[in-house]
Amino acid sequence: MEPVAGCARLEPPSLCVLASGSSGNCSVLRTPGSAILIDAGLSPRRTRLMLEELGLGLEALDGILLTHLDSDHFHSGWGRALPESVPVHLHHSHVRQARSRGVSRRSCVGFGEVAEIAGDYCVFASLNAHDELGTASFRFEFTTGASLGFATDIGSITDALIEHLGGVDVLAVESNYCPRMQIESDRPAFLKQRVMGGSGHLSNQECARLVAEVRPRGHVVLLHLSRQCNDPALAARAHARQPYRLTITSQFEPTPWIEIVGAGGASVAPAAPRAVVRGSLFDHMVGGPTEPPR
Repeated sequence: MEPVAGCARLEPPSLCVLASGSSGNCSVLRTPGSAILIDAGLSPRRTRLMLEELGLGLEALDGILLTHLDSDHFHSGWGRALPESVPVHLHHSHVRQARSRGVSRRSCVGFGEVAEIAGDYCVFASLNAHDELGTASFRFEFTTGASLGFATDIGSITDALIEHLGGVDVLAVESNYCPRMQIESDRPAFLKQRVMGGSGHLSNQECARLVAEVRPRGHVVLLHLSRQCNDPALAARAHARQPYRLTITSQFEPTPWIEIVGAGGASVAPAAPRAVVRGSLFDHMVGGPTEPPR
């Protein structure tokens, strides 16, 4: 992906969350010189169509970076549909599982603490407790001086995670459930325990506590809201009156492009439409700065 010829100003790195939730998680990270997917939990067909709407092609991607291999983060169809030219970057502890899911040996690129993907940024990885194999959270350091933290399916907050993400300009982090809604839901007890037991997901309140410890300088993007056990208004309420901008992602519509710039100047590209989250609990307009709930 080449920079536009004659462009007087290179566009800053930008993040677009195509979808986030239990039905599939997939984001696009774009820089002037590259484009990658972070997770690939949507079907290959839907992903390809959504990328085309953004003016991107699947074969032109520099790779797919996986947090882990749960089906909502790596769709089963990718084992057959993945172009050979697109490498899959994943933590060393996940490589064997990826091979069993149909990802070829040639496509798998394992990493430990550092993932080498593109020349205009470096990715630092940290493994978090989640189910058996854990999940990787990422800190992107761009040559522009800006930084992005990306963490989902975290399980619990640790000092190592706070240090790993500390002070990023943009923080994309899960805010999965409202504890009251989770407890009162008709979900089986084992599932509630899996979600809330320290190796599943973060609640709205835990997410807000992690954000307070990390102290992102410009923008917070809330990922992976449960449709059954959360509500965007409840998730937003935990961040009321904070200095950062807030975007709440959707399972159904992509976010605007979120620019990743240093010194707390992260912004949403003004021409992009805001995302509409649909559903009985999700009839809210989200994206860009979120007003404190009343």
